[in-house]
Amino acid sequence: MMKKMSIPTSKTSLVLFLCQIISALDVPLDSKLLEELSQPPTITQQSPKDYIVDPRENIVIQCEAKGKPPPSFSWTRNGTHFDIDKDAQVTMKPNSGTLVINIMNGGKAEAYEGVYQCTARNERGAAISNNIVIRPSRSPLWTKEKLEPNHVREGDSLVLHCRPPVGLPPPIIFWMDNAFQRLPQSERVSQGLNGDLYFSNVQPEDTREDYICYARFNHTQTIQQKQPISVKVFSTKPVTERQPVLLTPTGSTSTKVELRGNVLLLECIAAGLPTPVIRWIKEGGELPANRTFFENFKKTLKIIDVSEADSGNYKCIARNTLGSAHHVISVTVKAAPYWITAPRNLVLSPGEDGTLICRANGNPKPSISWLANGVPIAIAPEDPSRKVDGDTIIFSHVQERSSAVYQCNASNEYGYLLSNAFVNVLAEPPRILTPANKLYQVIADSPALLDCAYFGSPKPEIEWFKGVKGSILRGNEYIFHDNGTLEIPVAQKNSAGTYTCVARNELGKIQNEVQLEIKDPTMIIKQPEYKVIQRYGQVSFECIIKHDSTLLPTITWLKDNDELPDDDRFLVGKDNLTIMNVTDKDDGTYTCIVNTTLDSVSASAVLTVVAAPPTPAIIYARPNPPFDLELTGQLERSIDLSWIPGDENNSPITNFVIEYEDALHEPGVWHYQTEVPGTQTTVHLKLSPYVNYSFRVIAVNKIGRSQPSEPSEQYLTKSASPDENPANVQGIGSEPDNLVITWEPLKGFQSNGPGLQYKVSWRQKDVDDEWTSVIVANVSKYIVSGTPTFVPYEIKVQALNDLGYAPEPSEVIGHSGEDLPMVAPGNVQVHVINSTLAKVHWDPVPLKTVRGHLQGYKVYYWKVQSLSRRSRRHVEQKILTFRGNKTFGMLPGLEPYSSYKLNVRVVNGKGEGPASPDKVFRTPEGVPSSPSFLKITNPTLDSLTLEWGSPTHPNGVLTSYTLKFQPINNTHELGPLVEIRIPANESSLILKNLNYSTRYKFYFNAQTSVGSGSQITEEAVTIMDEAGILRPAVGAGKVQPLYPRIRNVTTAAAETYANISWEYEGPDHANFYVEYGVAGSKEDWKKEIVNGSRSFFVLKGLTPGTAYKVRVGAEGLSGFRSSEDVFETGPAMASRQVDIATQGWFIGLMCAVALLILILLIVCFIRRNKGGKYPVKEKEDAHADPEIQPMKEDDGTFGEYRSLESDAEDHKPLKKGSRTPSDRTVKKEDSDDSLVDYGEGVNGQFNEDGSFIGQYSGKKEKEPAEGNESSEAPSPVNAMNSFV
Repeated sequence: MMKKMSIPTSKTSLVLFLCQIISALDVPLDSKLLEELSQPPTITQQSPKDYIVDPRENIVIQCEAKGKPPPSFSWTRNGTHFDIDKDAQVTMKPNSGTLVINIMNGGKAEAYEGVYQCTARNERGAAISNNIVIRPSRSPLWTKEKLEPNHVREGDSLVLHCRPPVGLPPPIIFWMDNAFQRLPQSERVSQGLNGDLYFSNVQPEDTREDYICYARFNHTQTIQQKQPISVKVFSTKPVTERQPVLLTPTGSTSTKVELRGNVLLLECIAAGLPTPVIRWIKEGGELPANRTFFENFKKTLKIIDVSEADSGNYKCIARNTLGSAHHVISVTVKAAPYWITAPRNLVLSPGEDGTLICRANGNPKPSISWLANGVPIAIAPEDPSRKVDGDTIIFSHVQERSSAVYQCNASNEYGYLLSNAFVNVLAEPPRILTPANKLYQVIADSPALLDCAYFGSPKPEIEWFKGVKGSILRGNEYIFHDNGTLEIPVAQKNSAGTYTCVARNELGKIQNEVQLEIKDPTMIIKQPEYKVIQRYGQVSFECIIKHDSTLLPTITWLKDNDELPDDDRFLVGKDNLTIMNVTDKDDGTYTCIVNTTLDSVSASAVLTVVAAPPTPAIIYARPNPPFDLELTGQLERSIDLSWIPGDENNSPITNFVIEYEDALHEPGVWHYQTEVPGTQTTVHLKLSPYVNYSFRVIAVNKIGRSQPSEPSEQYLTKSASPDENPANVQGIGSEPDNLVITWEPLKGFQSNGPGLQYKVSWRQKDVDDEWTSVIVANVSKYIVSGTPTFVPYEIKVQALNDLGYAPEPSEVIGHSGEDLPMVAPGNVQVHVINSTLAKVHWDPVPLKTVRGHLQGYKVYYWKVQSLSRRSRRHVEQKILTFRGNKTFGMLPGLEPYSSYKLNVRVVNGKGEGPASPDKVFRTPEGVPSSPSFLKITNPTLDSLTLEWGSPTHPNGVLTSYTLKFQPINNTHELGPLVEIRIPANESSLILKNLNYSTRYKFYFNAQTSVGSGSQITEEAVTIMDEAGILRPAVGAGKVQPLYPRIRNVTTAAAETYANISWEYEGPDHANFYVEYGVAGSKEDWKKEIVNGSRSFFVLKGLTPGTAYKVRVGAEGLSGFRSSEDVFETGPAMASRQVDIATQGWFIGLMCAVALLILILLIVCFIRRNKGGKYPVKEKEDAHADPEIQPMKEDDGTFGEYRSLESDAEDHKPLKKGSRTPSDRTVKKEDSDDSLVDYGEGVNGQFNEDGSFIGQYSGKKEKEPAEGNESSEAPSPVNAMNSFV
């Protein structure tokens, strides 16, 4: 009886594909299979449902889909067909449904507002996109209003209303003054969620005339400014304190509705004096842990990712010393539809059943509706195999015409979900996806899993056979898995052999063979044994193994399950471990682990180290501690300490160590003070002020240190002003508008007295400003807010205590915070040097726009497609970093005959600036790689048949192949060489008129227009005539020699691999192996087994530029190996450089040019003698050609900076001018690259921190097609950005 079961989890890594389920087919993710199967359309990419666009840029509405055959696309707008052919401003990308609406050439974004929907259709169905609502962003101007000054009594509350214009999307609000500095906010003064500025109570320092509300519109990258508001605070004595009153929200209760998954923001701002403190609670429950945050000085409660469980009453309580006020906000959480079970694609065979399930939830409960190919299912064409049951479609006995795309729409008042799922009915004959003749190796008595990954529709039946003509496998000794895998639970030696998998359904049958080899298990025949060894002795553990002769074992020793100590005393032999001069720390468990590619075994033994037998000897020990410590000669900054030494215990005392304890600052902690020779028993100690000293002494001899002595009496020194200032003073901004000043605080005893503080001073460098100073507590950091972005400051930090200041500190230079660079490098040019190397140039960005420390430039480049294959595939971007203010760099490692794109970005300490426009360039053709194979078959008396494969890397358009061959006589001498040129479209050739019974050597390579690639070699023999003693076997392709030998080992090497081929003459069914190693190395040969009886093998994973030795052997023929051969890997071949100076056509051309110049000179001379004038110079002066003007190259200079004040007169956004640099490049005869030109790393990343307005400079216009760079004039918005 055949057993079927699921593969256990532990064996899933051995299975290529999961088993097919009964209700539907699983299509394996095999790329070749997927390309051949028909498939309805699937939407792969689309624009968001609510799509707000920039009215100044082209509108791109994405719609990408896949299917077989490729789908066609159509669009609806506001529910009706959108005929893009009738609108000149609208185009559809090739092989895509993506629409591009040209706004920048006269179109109006407002004219294209509406609801768009894309349909992708092929012969198997139609998929539709979401409804995409297109709305242009808006940034209206502020409504003009007359603002009266606010006169407020000290201690009263105040609300400054912002009332920004309604934009799309809504603007971001912030308050600043006339100097573009943020207004400081606190528990007393803060901005509400509506943008208003709330004062819980006003103070005299709030008087100012420049409270300005700004609205930032992100999509249009503009900032609108409200008129300044004036506030004047008048004082009355005394100031009346007030209990809290809520400014917002008003009343005692309010309601709030939020959607599931959104962020819930609740706000309470209160008036009162003293300033009230806000506290939040949830009535009848707790605030959700890990999702609750407090913002705006706890005035705002923020709960992220809300759910229905967060509904309830939230109470805010405002409290000060006079009382409290509270407000209850009733929160209701609703939910737009969300998926419980989204419909999934269904692949069925004709006659099968299946279901599509669409389940969604929401609040309120969403309604479910179905569409078929974009049409409501109620009016869609009838399908007798389909039945709709609410949120489920049931299919019964489907046919190929049942293929379609179904859409499920789940909607409620808060939104909708739309999902496409296709039903694909396939009728396909069986296919086996497991590679043919795959080799499996397992250890005897272990399970063996033989794969037979398959696909077919209807689902094929799988049968297994052993041997070419064996009977079908049955019985309990086999397990047949649903995915086609054959499991042999206990593989024995007789299980080895060829196994055939047969897959059949009603449309056909196919079979595949795999090979199974059974290896002997690895065993430890002599295990390490328990050992007891005396200290300083020698011990050895044995680990003798037995293993399969075809497996290479490795033996590893562990101590206590960890690596052996890095100690020369541990000697690891072939089958033993020896430990010399054993010590106590060698005690432990030692494990021998034997690993092969198929199994692993281990054995352990314990080592116990015991003391050597005692011998009479002098006892040496550490000295006894000193005693009787005495303090004398007490002064403010010094004291004398004396002591009596303890017993030295037969080892002279070498020195005494004196330690001290500061009971005032660090009680219980002892510090090193000094040390004196062992002959000295007194010491003069220097002291610091304001320290309560105690001393102790430790004696030291060769054996070790004594115990510390008993502490001396305490001695408290007098206080004094600090002697030193903090070290390592630095000024580095953490944000674009601050300066963080840090220092290393003084240690306790360095304070010299109580009340340690620091005076922090700063002023802007190169500006005639006074020092700004602040005294802070004993901390290590002070933050200066409201600084301009990245300007230098002079900084100093001075220590002080209750007795005075430390000496005047030295000044250091720091910088306020960096912001992201504002502009991209311009005038990016690429000079392709050869097929694998290019040089990129760019103009440096003005240093003023870097807004930080210039770290360098990054070049992002990636391959778009190979020009020889015309295939596109995703290639990961490569990044090269060029440090400093470089304006060029080399791009190595390019692929020949390919199309690339690149862009350049400037980098500072904050991160990367914007990217330059993508630059496209192509690499020229290169020489091809060697042909993928060369086979010689069908030998006759006078002919041989050659077959070959095209190069794996053509690196261009193949023009032809070159075949060279020559005979080899019995003494291995080579005969005359014959060369044949073969067209590039050929893949075989029959060579005729050869000599019988003759060995020939063949050399074969491919050519492009650049030159010839590396060659592949092979040897073959024509057969003897009828009277010879050798005749080919029936159906054989080669003559069988009389004696065994391996000869003519040849190699064809690339960068990381080498093709090894050889000629074998001897008995049939020889199993070959290849041994190789680094030439000149003493390392053991590495061995690779050759599958089958092939006469070639590919060595992979080699190191480029390395010489290797190689030899070939045959299993079963003891000591039978070929002679060694040596080859060398190398870098990719560069394009062949042809010296045109030696070419005949070039010499002739130069002679003709010289003759023409001579004739021209004669004519000029004749005309001059006749008095004529040849006005070449005047014409050149009058019409100077810009192409021959001298060019600056890498002179390190920068362009001029424009005056900010002159540009700031007009507060309207300025249009960009453009400058047109020459796009000619200066060619050099040879590559001038060096190692310095290459990038310094790929992995460096710079994170953006979302700085406030740092990225909102004037909008760049579209760049000209020829790569001209657009420049940008400063505007008031730009000026404002530098301060925010």
